[in-house]
Amino acid sequence: MKKKEKYLIVFTTVPNKKTANAIIKKILPTKLVSCINVIGKVESFYWWKNKICNANELLLIMKTPHHNFKKLEKCIKEIHPYEVPEIISINIANGSKDYLDWIREYTL
Repeated sequence: MKKKEKYLIVFTTVPNKKTANAIIKKILPTKLVSCINVIGKVESFYWWKNKICNANELLLIMKTPHHNFKKLEKCIKEIHPYEVPEIISINIANGSKDYLDWIREYTL
């Protein structure tokens, strides 16, 4: 019996459109992800160096097979200006077969 492929939604926040575009231009052609959505005007509140901080950011949402996570993480870190960038994932528990097939078709 063939093992069922697992898929992820990967999130990262970036400080500006320039960084978002740099990540998109580096990652999308590698086929590590099938899609990157950019959500604008995200206001983030967080702890950093023992202080509560806030920043306006963009949120990147990427879809990929589970086996690509480590390579994707490495690519993001090579470009990302933050000392500790948010790079987190959520398993896609369910999805339409057509959409999951599309992710598989356009990723390595």
